[in-house]
Amino acid sequence: MTNNYVPIDCDQHSVLELLAMRRTPVVARVLPGSESGFSTEGVVCDVLSRNGAEYLILLDQSAGELSIRLDHLFSLSSPDGSLIWRQKNIADQTGFLTH
Repeated sequence: MTNNYVPIDCDQHSVLELLAMRRTPVVARVLPGSESGFSTEGVVCDVLSRNGAEYLILLDQSAGELSIRLDHLFSLSSPDGSLIWRQKNIADQTGFLTH
């Protein structure tokens, strides 16, 4: 059980489900806890609950599946760089996605 999970806003969750239904290609920016963060590219394929937390499931270019906890997901952009979705629960982090 993941007891430190912070649920995201319901409206934001609905947008993620729509992106999964449309199999939207994205660049995901992730801030996992105290780490500096990373970006990854893939296609949104699902949003699911597991062990008391919710996850965005991405298929990357090698058809590998990546699970990203929703409270660690900072933003999703289209491959051309246009912002699609941004986390409301995460305050702006210095040194990562400052624009």
